[in-house]
Amino acid sequence: MVIDKVAWVLLEDGRLLGARSHGMDAFYLPGGKREPGETDVDALLREIAEELTVSLVPETFHHVGTYEAPAHGKTDVTVRMTCYTADYSGTLTPQAEIAEIAWLTHADRDRVSAANRLVLDTLHTQGLLIP
Repeated sequence: MVIDKVAWVLLEDGRLLGARSHGMDAFYLPGGKREPGETDVDALLREIAEELTVSLVPETFHHVGTYEAPAHGKTDVTVRMTCYTADYSGTLTPQAEIAEIAWLTHADRDRVSAANRLVLDTLHTQGLLIP
């Protein structure tokens, strides 16, 4: 089984925004699954507004990569995560299923899911993430 999701990559001052859902022990990139008929942009606009109360700016979306790894805490499940950067307006505030947000560095690899580790590693290799 493959979980196909879209995710927002937000870097500020060499740190990556992570979100932790209620009842979960790992941080993930904000985002989620597409609803029927949604594009990647539509899904991220909706998910980020629901989860973090900010509005992404559609014309600033940039695809940064697609990553696949085993799903956190599940067997025989793979996560395929298509990642985008985008500017936003508003104040980042966790809501809905999001319990907390955190600014992650490469040293936080053990606090994130396997797919997110791939993103952290890539950003670190590119010199965009604080060690």
